Amino acid sequence: MRSAAQQGHRMAAVVSIENLSKTYDGGVKALDSVDLEIEQGEIFALLGPNGAGKTTLISAVCGIVVPTGGTVTVAGHDIIREYKKTRGAIGLVPQEISTDMFETVMATVRFSRGLFGKPKNDAYLEELLKDLSLWDKKDAQIRELSGGMKRRVMIAKALSHEPDILFLDEPTAGVDVELRRGMWRLVRRLNDKGTTIILTTHYIEEAEEMADRVGVIQGGRIVIVDRTDAIMRQLGKRQLSLTLAEKLDAVPAALCGWDLELADEGHQLVYTFDANDEDTGIPRLLRAMDEAGIGFTDLDTSKSSLEEIFVDLVHRENGTQAQGEGA
Repeated sequence: MRSAAQQGHRMAAVVSIENLSKTYDGGVKALDSVDLEIEQGEIFALLGPNGAGKTTLISAVCGIVVPTGGTVTVAGHDIIREYKKTRGAIGLVPQEISTDMFETVMATVRFSRGLFGKPKNDAYLEELLKDLSLWDKKDAQIRELSGGMKRRVMIAKALSHEPDILFLDEPTAGVDVELRRGMWRLVRRLNDKGTTIILTTHYIEEAEEMADRVGVIQGGRIVIVDRTDAIMRQLGKRQLSLTLAEKLDAVPAALCGWDLELADEGHQLVYTFDANDEDTGIPRLLRAMDEAGIGFTDLDTSKSSLEEIFVDLVHRENGTQAQGEGA
């Protein structure tokens, strides 16, 4: 079932950020007068290059970084004056896997729940670990798990106290394509259960595949916020390059519905598409490849770097503002 946010219905803001700024010692301005509202029940992607301010922004909302100025409310509560209430409503999955590697999965999740003063509820934790495909590893030490499972443990820890809002900081950075797609499915399942999801990413495809809305941040400023399809329409014609798991001699007939060509002596499949189209065809192409048994080990867009795309968005946004001021 599609969420109200996905259907275009306006929901109440569960996170409200007004004029938020953060300047670190030495004068580095990480956030510059950020205004943003996150709607209840949506998946919101904060997109930007490394160093744009993504992690600082969610760290400020989660109470890890103290803002220099501005206000943030979570479910109507101020994050400074009512820290315990707001922090209890939030689950945070950081980029780095940070937990006691010699603890068992169940012990570390129980401990995280206890940190928030929640009463023992192993029935809930059992359901949570089953949802994350971790139940059969509940007695395993963290150090024994694969990288993908360790990341799932971090999500279990973040959800252990039953928060309404989940922050995911670069959830698929540095992971392979299979794990990335598995994480996408997991996030959708969590959202279907009513959890509001805010994720940071520098993958355009990740934002397109998952998010109801996208915010673009650059230089500590939010330069544009819009529905995902509207953002994608601004990016123009691009190419998606898929590095294939096995060499192909020709484009399979099962993929004849897409503008495809082989490159790198059959080791790459290149899809040319127009982001101005409402349906880029990428999700369907990936599903069709999966159904045809055509695996890939990496994917990338080759029209321009994300930094160049962001600069284009900044110029367009500034141009729009200038026209409005001159009207």
